[in-house]
Amino acid sequence: MAATVLLLIGLLLPYLKLTAAQTRPIGVCYGRVANNLPSDQEVVNLYHSNGITKMRIYDPNEPTLQALRGSNIELMLGIPNGDLQALSNPSVASSWVQNNILAFTPDVKFRYVAVGNEISPSDEAASFVLPAMQNIYNAIASANLQAQTKVSTAIQTSLLGNSYPPSAGSFADNANSYIGPIVQFLKQTGAPLLANIYPYFSYIGDTKDIRLDYALFTSQGTPVQDGSLGYQNLFDASLDALYSALEKAGAPDVEVVVSETGWPSEGGDAATVDNANTYYKNMINHVSAGTPKRPGKVIETYLFAMFDENQKGPAETERHFGLFSPNKQPKYKLDN
Repeated sequence: MAATVLLLIGLLLPYLKLTAAQTRPIGVCYGRVANNLPSDQEVVNLYHSNGITKMRIYDPNEPTLQALRGSNIELMLGIPNGDLQALSNPSVASSWVQNNILAFTPDVKFRYVAVGNEISPSDEAASFVLPAMQNIYNAIASANLQAQTKVSTAIQTSLLGNSYPPSAGSFADNANSYIGPIVQFLKQTGAPLLANIYPYFSYIGDTKDIRLDYALFTSQGTPVQDGSLGYQNLFDASLDALYSALEKAGAPDVEVVVSETGWPSEGGDAATVDNANTYYKNMINHVSAGTPKRPGKVIETYLFAMFDENQKGPAETERHFGLFSPNKQPKYKLDN
């Protein structure tokens, strides 16, 4: 492969190839909060040319769904937070599934429906999340697609009231009434919890106690010892804290899918191309190893994001999470 191409495939492809029993572990989020992005068909072609076989989008954008027809790219389809109240009506949810899933099935591979993103218990939309999830699930089940298309919601790790050490992980008291019933729904339907995990934000929020190498997967030794389990990176510690919280919530068998993780290349503290390259490369290398709590269990993970998005904000870093620039040129050389 020519050095000038600098494609992701050199590192992604070893983890994306399947045996019959494996699940593709790495996807990339396709955000569109920008006015300079390629066409949806170009984007799908870019996924293909880089061996990326999983995509997350944040709303049922018809041009994107049309471009995905026949692509074999597995899709995590998001429902915007502002739409959840309407979807708490079963007939509206049924129409939504008909228009945005059934109309594109089987040409588009819908893997997950993410009902809302990063909703806090105090948000106005919080009371509508579970009813919307139930209604979307029932509409999918009516079409006998519930085994292949799982319904969940994407949370922030801020719902944890305690995360250190990881074995003490638990949901915050003020979050229990919100997340508890959702977790039980996931347990009943066999769906994973979707979680956006960003060591970058944890690091810049507490540089006194969190070392940069611990956030970047480059620490030597074992910075955190939790009983018999040793933690060499913050990502594993965050994920295992979520698993501990799920256990305490009575759902030890609910899996966690990392629905977003990434590192910005500019715009703030520690936001550099070198750090972002290190994080993405080490993250991709790490997904097949599992965590100390669940060693050897592949971590299904979606990198954020495909492109820099020039209309995101308010923080400058929000505009610099892309693996690619809007002109489709890769920002990093992630092959070994």
